[in-house]
Amino acid sequence: MDIRYSCNQRDVKRYTTEELRKEFLIENLFVQDTVTAVYSHVDRMVTLGVMPVSETVPLDKGIDIWHNFGTQYFLERRELGMFNVGGAGKVTVDGTVYPLGYKDCLYITMGAKEVLFASDDGAKPAKFYIVSAPAHRSYETKLLKIADAAKKPLGAMETSNKRTINQFIHPSVLKTCQLSMGMTVLEPGSVWNTMPAHTHERRMEVYFYFEVPQDNVVFHMMGEGQETRHIVMQNEQAVISPSWSIHAGAGTSNYTFIWAMGGENQAFDDMDVIPTTELR
Repeated sequence: MDIRYSCNQRDVKRYTTEELRKEFLIENLFVQDTVTAVYSHVDRMVTLGVMPVSETVPLDKGIDIWHNFGTQYFLERRELGMFNVGGAGKVTVDGTVYPLGYKDCLYITMGAKEVLFASDDGAKPAKFYIVSAPAHRSYETKLLKIADAAKKPLGAMETSNKRTINQFIHPSVLKTCQLSMGMTVLEPGSVWNTMPAHTHERRMEVYFYFEVPQDNVVFHMMGEGQETRHIVMQNEQAVISPSWSIHAGAGTSNYTFIWAMGGENQAFDDMDVIPTTELR
């Protein structure tokens, strides 16, 4: 497990491009029959990728649970959400099988002891993108299809940001301890996301960009609103966004991204907006 310790906005002002990428960017999430895990001390969020090809992969494969969490099993004091961004697959939670197709979402509550990942076809493997947050009580493990999501259209073609926010793990859809997750889909011709830019003083966020066409990139904007930075991101990469940082982006094409939030509350509109003309 890759451990990322918290950094502050004063130090980030002096970071080089390489230092920014090493601190916030998560690359190579999907490795055959492996659990890739990044533990961020920003609200203790864990970002994972699992791509089962030739075997069934347990959630804790290669992770020293006691050393990293001080618990007996991964979800003893945690909850998690996941999306399948690959071929059809299955997730087995304490003996119950949940089939996940492309863009399907699964929430697993605190207390689940055994979580297993498998692909229906190793030639077209599933890719499970996962974010886990600390939790203090259990709710209901639930499979969510795209039709189950609360849809929130935003933006316009004239401003190159026509998009639909699909809220999956969200208070309007199901109860969780603190984790919220959803998927934002940009329409062809639109490239900007999350504008006007804002911060979440009471929450952190992780973005995962996918459906980025070959030879295209997304410029992910971060940093304080008065002293912005950027990270150039490619397909199927994630980025950590602390509470003091904006989190917006513009691509060289349209794309899709998954957002995950955790912190003090689950109020989706609890944000501190920065007028676009005041960005520096």
